[in-house]
Amino acid sequence: MKKYTIAEVASTIDHAVLKPEQTEADLLENIELCRKYGTASICVRPSDVRLAAGLLAGSPVMVSTVLSFPHGADTTPAKVFQAQQAIADGVQEIDMVMNIGQFLSGNFDYVLNDIKAVAETAHAANVALKVIQESCFLTLDQVAEACEITLKAGADYVKTSTGFGPSSATPEIIGIMVKTVGGQIGIKASGGIRTWEQAVAYLEQGATRLGIGATRTVLEGGVSSDAY
Repeated sequence: MKKYTIAEVASTIDHAVLKPEQTEADLLENIELCRKYGTASICVRPSDVRLAAGLLAGSPVMVSTVLSFPHGADTTPAKVFQAQQAIADGVQEIDMVMNIGQFLSGNFDYVLNDIKAVAETAHAANVALKVIQESCFLTLDQVAEACEITLKAGADYVKTSTGFGPSSATPEIIGIMVKTVGGQIGIKASGGIRTWEQAVAYLEQGATRLGIGATRTVLEGGVSSDAY
């Protein structure tokens, strides 16, 4: 097993600042945390993108945001508008929730076109798109199907969870994602990563990005009680 450094793990983390009660002061504190550790990005709420992008201008830490969060049930035009607004505010990566209800209804063309519309909008501005499945609502076969749709739609990553659903990433789900689209698009394990050992295990398994809220605790070898 590869021995990871703190810097190597940090460089794969999208540090989440997404809780509804987090304030502007919390955002500023977390931006400094991301600078300190060198995370891949700070993932913020849409209304926080402009401030975060201004403060991180010229920094290697990217600004990412969530779209149609946490249920994915906005209409496609609304999702496209949200992407356009985030891009105008300076976002560099977008984490979009798949329309879970449409997927579970078997309306796979709807889901594909929904993702494709946002992917085309994002890519026109050189912004990467991650698609959140909220995999806890899916069987493993459905996780594979959602991965294939996401790949076909042109997204850049599949992602397990919002962190606000009833469950989060699991080794079984990441295993299916790696088997289905590994080496073709990125794979983000998100939610429920509370220890260094969990983070490294997902990277060893084939995840290429990690969604973590308790970044400092994880990187310093502690155990977080945070739900995200």
